[in-house]
Amino acid sequence: MSLIPRRSNVFDPFSLDVWDPFEGWPFNNNLRSLSDQIRSGFPAETSSILQTRVDWKETPNSHVFKADVPGLKKEEVKVEVEDGRILQISGQRSREMEEKTDTWHRVERSQGSFMRRFRLPEDAKVDEVKAAMENGVLTVTVPKEGPKKSDVKSIQISG
Repeated sequence: MSLIPRRSNVFDPFSLDVWDPFEGWPFNNNLRSLSDQIRSGFPAETSSILQTRVDWKETPNSHVFKADVPGLKKEEVKVEVEDGRILQISGQRSREMEEKTDTWHRVERSQGSFMRRFRLPEDAKVDEVKAAMENGVLTVTVPKEGPKKSDVKSIQISG
């Protein structure tokens, strides 16, 4: 299944990020913000799954995938090719260790696992996939096969 990123930020029905217009106002001090109330009904893993953004571009020589994975080490991210044509990027962002003496005032960074899958086209050289990670961006490069040269064989005509 090929996932195509949404180009517009106007309306995202899967977004759990709810804007609270009254957040920080003096009359809202004793109340939890609207966004906190709504988020408390959803598991934290849901937002991390939905917020792993991936760009896919095709160049003349390769397909290039760039995934935002801020705060993750390369050991926490996996890149796999399944069934010969499915590129899978997955990983896990673990929760920070809590000390009994710590008082958390706000937790907005997501934790949990994420996975994105892309069906590669027929011209992808799945045996030559390369991945690199720099400054929180994972870059996966899948080389393309060159254009197939047609073998033309001249046939002698007898007679």
